[in-house]
Amino acid sequence: MKRIPLTMIRPDLGNIPQYTFPSPYRVRNYQPGDEEIWAEIEASVGEFADASAALEHFNKEFGSHTHEMESRCLFIENRNGEAIGTTTAWYGALQDEEKIGRIHWVAIRPDYQGQKLAKPLLGAALQVLAGYHPRAYLTTQTTSYQAINMYLNFGFEPLLTTPECMEGWSLLESVLKRKIIL
Repeated sequence: MKRIPLTMIRPDLGNIPQYTFPSPYRVRNYQPGDEEIWAEIEASVGEFADASAALEHFNKEFGSHTHEMESRCLFIENRNGEAIGTTTAWYGALQDEEKIGRIHWVAIRPDYQGQKLAKPLLGAALQVLAGYHPRAYLTTQTTSYQAINMYLNFGFEPLLTTPECMEGWSLLESVLKRKIIL
C-alpha cells in the first residue's frame, strides 16, 4: 500500500469510549528511567532503526519535559510487569493554532498485538488529554489502516492538510470498506 501521511482530529474530548484492559494487563504512567523501555517498544514496531535511534529521538523530543511525561505517557504492562505498549497524551499545534492535545507515538510490541490492548490504551490516553485540552489530533499514515479504523471509531475525523490527503482517504475507504466523511 502506498504510504501517505495523514492527520486526524477529534473536535472535542467528551464521550470518550472506554475499554478495560483484558486480564492480566494494566496501564501505568511513565516513571523516570522509562525512556529506554519507550525506545525499545517504538523500535520493536519499526518506528526507528533500533532502540538507540529511538532513545535519541526521545531525548530530543521529550528530554526537557520528562516531568510532564509522568502524567502524559502511558505504558501497558503484562502479568510480569514488563512494559509491552505505550502512547503519549501530548500536545501540539495545527496550522499555527493554539496548543491542543495530541495522541503521540502509539505502539504495542508485535508479540502482543491483536490481544485487544489498543482500544483501552487509546481510551486511557484520551482521558488524560481531556484533563488538559478541549480537543485532540494525531498523525498517522495509510499503512496504519487498522489503527486508522480504530481512530475513526473513537471519533477522530480526517483533517485535510495536503493535496495528497484526498488520495490517502480514498485509498482507505477502499481498504477499510467504509465511507469516510471528508
